[in-house]
Order: sequence, then C-alpha cells, then structure tokens
Amino acid sequence: MVIIGCIGAPYGVNGWVHVQSFTEPGENILSYKTWNLYKNEQWQKVSVISARAHGKGFVATFVGCESREAAAAFNQSEIGILREELPSLEPGEYYWADLIGMKVFTKEGDLLGELQDLLETGSNDVLIVKGEKGEYLIPYIPQQYVLEIDLKLRVMRVDWDPEF
Repeated sequence: MVIIGCIGAPYGVNGWVHVQSFTEPGENILSYKTWNLYKNEQWQKVSVISARAHGKGFVATFVGCESREAAAAFNQSEIGILREELPSLEPGEYYWADLIGMKVFTKEGDLLGELQDLLETGSNDVLIVKGEKGEYLIPYIPQQYVLEIDLKLRVMRVDWDPEF
C-alpha cells in the first residue's frame, strides 16, 4: 500500500470530508476512484463517489459516508492505493515511497544512515538521512550528489562528506 493522502475533518453535513493530498501534483489524488482507508488498524476499501478541489485542498465523499458523523469517524485516516495502481515511471525516476528506508552510503562506502524522508524545497528535493553520527540534509541532485540508487538492494550511494 502506498499512502497518497489523509482524510481530515468533515465538510458539511452530507458525508463529505476534507482531503490532504500527498501526490504531486496534488490533484492526482482525484484520479483514483477507489481508496483504501486505514482506520482502526485495518485497511478498508471505499469507492469514491465524488471529489473536487476546495480552497488549498480537496473534499470528497465515498460510499458508506453519508452523514457528518460518518465523515468524522474517518478523520485522520490515511488514504492508500495499491502499488500496482501507480503510473509507470521513466528510467531514473523514483517514487519517494520507494526511497524512504534505504541505507545511504558515501561513494567511499561509509554508512551515513537511513533515508527517513524527503523535503520539497522548490529548487530541488532534499534527502533527510539519519544515522549514528546525526542527521544529514543532502540535495537530491542525480549525478552530482546522488550517484546510484539500487531499489532491489535498498541502497543509495551519494557524494557527501560525513563530516559536513
């Protein structure tokens, strides 16, 4: 399961909910007509009836959510889709979900730590790597700082000084 968003507070009285999208661009979340919602420590598949942009986010309603009370019960539920539902990527492109958790090594073979998250800055994304010696913020610039990504081995090699 790949997390693509999160349900927020109810919107109105007819079972609509606010939705925060983690997709890029944000409106891509609207293209999925079936969501898996993580609620009560289990996944529940729901069919989206309607979803649209609203303010800086989105609102949606789905089968089984016909009242404000029902909508409130889904507050803070994660929205997931099956990995095979994601669009195919071009060579050299990666989903963040595939990179998080990778072991990150310098080109010399020193372990910096594990990739915890990525930060979108506008000019380029930044890798947040945490290890025994602390936290590293490494610009995600392929061939300059990010030298190799091996999805099978879950390893990334970077050109980065561990003392920096």
